Amino acid sequence: MVLTLVASLAAQRRPVMLGVDSVGRPIRVLTTQPRVNGETWLGTYGMGIYICPTSQPRDAACAWRRITHSDAANSLSLDFIHAIAFGTHGEIWYGTIGNGWGLSTDDGRTWKNWTFSSLGPEWQYVAPDGIVIRGDTVVIATADGLQVTTTNGAHWIAIGDAIGPAAKGPADTAIEVLPNEYVTQLSAGPKGWLVQHLRGSTRLDLAGCLRRAEGHATATCVGSNHAAPRRPEPFGLVPVRKALAGSARGWSPWFARPIAPEDNGLVDQTYRWGSTMGGTFQPHQGLDFNTPDGTPVHAIGDGVVVYAGRAEQGALTVAIQHDTMLVVGDRQYFVFSVYYHNSALLTHVGARVHRGEVISQVGHTGRATNDHLHLEVHAAPTDSISAIVDSLNRYPSYTTNSELWIAPLPGTGLVAGTVIGADGQPVPQARVYGLIKPVPRETPYAFAETYGPRNHPHPKYGEHFAVSDVPPGSYDAFVILAGKEIHRTVVVRPGRMTWVDFKP
Repeated sequence: MVLTLVASLAAQRRPVMLGVDSVGRPIRVLTTQPRVNGETWLGTYGMGIYICPTSQPRDAACAWRRITHSDAANSLSLDFIHAIAFGTHGEIWYGTIGNGWGLSTDDGRTWKNWTFSSLGPEWQYVAPDGIVIRGDTVVIATADGLQVTTTNGAHWIAIGDAIGPAAKGPADTAIEVLPNEYVTQLSAGPKGWLVQHLRGSTRLDLAGCLRRAEGHATATCVGSNHAAPRRPEPFGLVPVRKALAGSARGWSPWFARPIAPEDNGLVDQTYRWGSTMGGTFQPHQGLDFNTPDGTPVHAIGDGVVVYAGRAEQGALTVAIQHDTMLVVGDRQYFVFSVYYHNSALLTHVGARVHRGEVISQVGHTGRATNDHLHLEVHAAPTDSISAIVDSLNRYPSYTTNSELWIAPLPGTGLVAGTVIGADGQPVPQARVYGLIKPVPRETPYAFAETYGPRNHPHPKYGEHFAVSDVPPGSYDAFVILAGKEIHRTVVVRPGRMTWVDFKP
């Protein structure tokens, strides 16, 4: 395989792209790591690991070697790779977005993986470049804390917080010393190991942590904690323009975010509404907000609780019927929001709740592989709750893209549109490239996917895709239809929607 690595256009705005795949689609590079033998290893978005035998692959074409999860039964656990690190004795470690991490001691030919079977429904999301090695000590930074080994994974020590349950995953011992378990960045230096998390940063004396794990209760583990400045609440943002949502009692504002900014109120960009994560999973029916268990969940708008209990696969679930109605022509739709995978419910059926009110706590109950809130917004011609929450139905009949209902992040805008094939019909799961979203880094944005056959457009718009939280500016957006690129210039303005149509 011969590909050319395309350099970043701007470090903060333009992702590094590694040529194209076999059908001409761009390959997003998530991490670049040099090896002492002169190789360069690249982790990519959905395409596994690429290895160049030279240390300067950007200067010329390279005879790339590729490793993917489908190579063999004991190969990579997933092809979304954004952490690679090399040990002092030839060990190779990698970390994924959503399916744990792995180790090879034979130059990448075979792998020992830590995934759901050993990790459980936590520890699956490794932080960007979140594997750091010093001597024989390997530290894996994840959305559920740190996993530490000095024995190449024969034994682990978990380092987390005291808020949620002490889920140790593969670890023999758990130490609760972090103010927050959601780790976003990890580095090692002469003053200790610096851990960045949602509450700021913590400097660890890792040797002291290891001694404490061995039973030395007086061992010093935490060097210092520094709190992050509190960001403003997300509630009460820019009101929606008149065309987006109407009611018999006037024009409604956009709904609020269900997770506060300091708790990571950012949408997971790898498995967005309607997405299949590049063909990996079923088309998604909601938005995911990744944040630690126990995090408060807020009602996105005023309404009445119409469901509070177990739903699909036992997920603790809350459903709210909102006061706002959607009117399209002569049709009227009831609007519901549904909150899945909670660890605790803090409301009950019949309760009137208000925008921003805490209704539950984040968890991983039901069919979940990590701590997160799964949010759905339904626009239904009926107010029957059985049409909204049905424990036997994985594909509700009236879900719509939640990104069209909740307010974009301050200073950002929304892009929506259609993708039509040569036959005049919508193209399912087509990829829309060119939009740039720098956050969240731990679940990075690469492309949007048009909806599949089980996804439903907004009744007013009839869109095939929608992407919110896009920084303002001019973008060269494109799709690939029948092997040809179709480009459109998309101008994004804060607090507004930009519409775009792609067709031959």
